[in-house]
Formats: sequence, C-alpha cells, structure tokens
Amino acid sequence: MIFAVASLIVVASSRGAIAQDTATAVTVATQTAPVGSDTVRFGGRTIEAGDTVTGPVVVAAGDLRVRGTIRGTAVAVAGDILVEPGGSITGDAIAVLGSVINERGVIAGTARAFTGSFSWLKDVEETSGPGPRRGTADAMGLSLGWFVIMLLIGIGVLVFAGAYLDGVTDVLEQSFWRSFLVGIAGELGVIPVMILLVVALAITVVGILLIPFAIVAYILAVAGFLTLGFLSVSRLAGGGLVSSRGEARGRALRALVFGIAIFMGGWVLAAAFQWSPLISGILQMIALAVTWVAATAGFGAAILSRGGTHRDAAKKAMVDESAAWQTPTPITGVAAARKPVRTG
Repeated sequence: MIFAVASLIVVASSRGAIAQDTATAVTVATQTAPVGSDTVRFGGRTIEAGDTVTGPVVVAAGDLRVRGTIRGTAVAVAGDILVEPGGSITGDAIAVLGSVINERGVIAGTARAFTGSFSWLKDVEETSGPGPRRGTADAMGLSLGWFVIMLLIGIGVLVFAGAYLDGVTDVLEQSFWRSFLVGIAGELGVIPVMILLVVALAITVVGILLIPFAIVAYILAVAGFLTLGFLSVSRLAGGGLVSSRGEARGRALRALVFGIAIFMGGWVLAAAFQWSPLISGILQMIALAVTWVAATAGFGAAILSRGGTHRDAAKKAMVDESAAWQTPTPITGVAAARKPVRTG
C-alpha cells in the first residue's frame, strides 16, 4: 500500500537516537517544502553534471544520483544516494532504508544509512548476539521503518494532495459506518472487477495490447484509494487529540501525525514484545484488526467521494433522511384553518 511520498531531513553531526533525528526531519521538511516546491521527488531523481540545487533534496521510493552539486542535505527514503565522480553534497547524505554510495564524489557532511535496523538497535545486536533480543531488534526496526514511511507519505499527501484528503475526511466524518460497509463491498469486488476489466479488453485486438497497462493502472488506483482512505482515518482519529488553535494546515498536520502514531503504535508495541510469541501474537491480532477497520472505512469513503473530488456524497443522504419526518398539513394537535362562509 504505497502512494509514493516522502520527506525526511535528519541533521546531526554526532551519534544520537533515531527519535531525535526523525523529529528534526519532520520539522525541517514541513518548514522547507511549501506547496508546489521542488524539494520532494518520488520515484528517483538525478542531479545532472553542471547543475546546482539548493537543498534539502528529498527522494522517496527511488535512488538519488548526484552528478552535479547539492547545496545542503540530501535524503533518500527507500532508496540509495549515489554520489558519482564530479558530484558534490555540501551537507549531510542520509539514506533511510537504503545506502549511501560515494563513487569518488564529495560529501562534505556526514554520510548515514538507516537500513534494516536503526542505530540504537544496532548496538543491541552487536552486544547480544543471536537470540530473542536480535529478533526483537529486527522487528522493531521494521515496524519503526514503516512508521516513518507512513508518516512521510502522510506529510506528502497533505502538502501535495490536501484537497483530496479533505474530501475523503469530510465524507468519512459524516458517515463512518456507511463508508465501512462500502469499503467491505469494495474489497470483495477488487478481484472480480479486475477480471471483468481484462475480459472486456480482450474482446478487441487493441484491447489485448492494453491489458498489461490497464492492470498496472488499476492496481495503482486501488492502492491510492487505500492509502488516501487510511490517511483520512488517521487524520480524523488524531483530530480529537490536537488543539484547535493555530493555522488550519498546522492543525491538520498535527492531527495526521497523531493519528498515524495511534495506528502504527500497535505494530511497534507488538514488535517490542517479539521475545514473547504469545504476547506478540495477541498484540499483532489487535493491531491487524484496528488497521483493517481503519483501512476499510477509509477505502469506502474514498470510493464514495470518488477520490476526494465529491465531498457532498454523504450530505445528500443526510438531507434525504431529514425530510422523511415531514407530513402534509393538518398535523395532529394543530387546528386547520376554517374556510370563510358567506351569509345572505
């Protein structure tokens, strides 16, 4: 379930905890990546030779190739940073779930790579050796990595597709259980609809050639609806924990961060008890159930709002239901007007 997005800046010269680095990353990213900026790219990016880009430069779900100059920090999430000959990064080079590869280039700052485990978890692995602690460290690293990825995806969606996120959230807030039922129907119909799509395209010769592209586009659309819906549920859940003060965009960001922390926190907690199969299994089932309900309701709201483009999808149903109580006059207890009678 990846809708492509990310922005993470970690600036630190000394060794420290990943929590502090991530907090700094989110703060810098939200301050330096205004709507429509060129700071964040999805799917990879190449800084060509002779080009100079002012950082921070963030790439998600792809590699960052540096052949020119980046003035500032370079970050890759779920990808590698490759500094090729002639390339230069004046700040830090940070790869989350990736590697920093210096191919005779210049990295003036610190090169860091957070791969399978975070820095504070690597110390545990080195000292404890194989055993339950190592399995717990690996599970924690994986769950925290997904938490960071979902957090960055949410920030990216809020920055670049905030209107669609608002539309899905509005429908979800007005009719949660209706969205949940529609989401169940949508999940059950994902495979049959794809089969019907393939059969319909297979009727013609041109359609047969389009089948691979149609399948990819269909999968991306379903993944996008699921991600958009889950983020909407997270924002709605976190909205009750944040203050109503401040700018609207700032409140939305805080609500989204708190909501993602609520849902992903269950998985992190289950990973922390990886040393106990019983406790970890119970916590994983709870986290799975909560995540499924959130994703299903969000998926249904995304379908009802057509990806956030129709915010009044639930309002229409509310108006129709509110009109059901109306009855024609006269109403019991109210005297009807008497028709005047002429007297001769």
